[in-house]
Amino acid sequence: MAQSPTPRFGIMTAPSQVDYDDILRVWREADTLPEIEHAWLFDHLMPIGGDPDGVTYEGWTLLSALAAHTRRLRLGVMVTSNRFRPPAMLAKIAATVDVVSGGRLDFGIGVGSRPGHPLARREYAAHGLPFHDTAQAVGGLAEACTVIRRLWTETEPFDFHGTHVQLTGAFGNPKPVQRPHPPILIGGRAASTLRVVAEHADLWNIPGGDIVDAVERSALLDRYCAEIGRDPAAITRSIVLHVSYDDPGATRDAIAEAIDAGFRHIVLGLAAPYPDDVARWVAEQLVAASLGGRRPV
Repeated sequence: MAQSPTPRFGIMTAPSQVDYDDILRVWREADTLPEIEHAWLFDHLMPIGGDPDGVTYEGWTLLSALAAHTRRLRLGVMVTSNRFRPPAMLAKIAATVDVVSGGRLDFGIGVGSRPGHPLARREYAAHGLPFHDTAQAVGGLAEACTVIRRLWTETEPFDFHGTHVQLTGAFGNPKPVQRPHPPILIGGRAASTLRVVAEHADLWNIPGGDIVDAVERSALLDRYCAEIGRDPAAITRSIVLHVSYDDPGATRDAIAEAIDAGFRHIVLGLAAPYPDDVARWVAEQLVAASLGGRRPV
């Protein structure tokens, strides 16, 4: 996937501390607005903010429901925790969503929750999931990307005997609608993760924060691409920017800064509760303003 010269804007609605009907309302509205091209959920099993006992929906189940209620938006999970699901099972889930959506999935994946985040860490013990050390988690991510792509594309069963993934007679059917496969977005900022990005990703996402750090991470990714002979421009640079309803000017400034830094895939994080007509507000006050009134082509 080549880097688009025109920024592509999307929204992110964290499926936590919010009702399903509210998320559905926002996505249906966004689906009617060409300025908003993609929409995202996150992948946590318990809240990582607000009431620790509050509602959190499982991301891929919710994504499939939203795929069935939309027609145009590209959609995905920003980003799937590779720690939660065996990769062959995840390949099956993602292929199903691509079929349900008619070929609109952007496949987001990452190492998983930060070990220093106590609210994120607790969801592993609460669901009987192991929490491996970082080296094992990064190695598992690289192998997961390999087997998921193979399951999406290969027409004969295969065995895979990696360090972290063991498969016998692996085969994926149905295949995704998109050929050769849905775009792969890998999220993260650690150097070890960026090496996996360089090898496997079509898009790379960094979760906002300091733009100087984002630029430095992007330059490091360029270097890792060069080391393996891959054109860095083949990986679209993506960033999450949190939206201020009270100060849209600050959000527009952050968007302009990200675009100037080479990020062309802009994900605007919307905090709940969502104001009425929030998607239209985003399209008019943030996206159209950032594009100088031009619509995406």
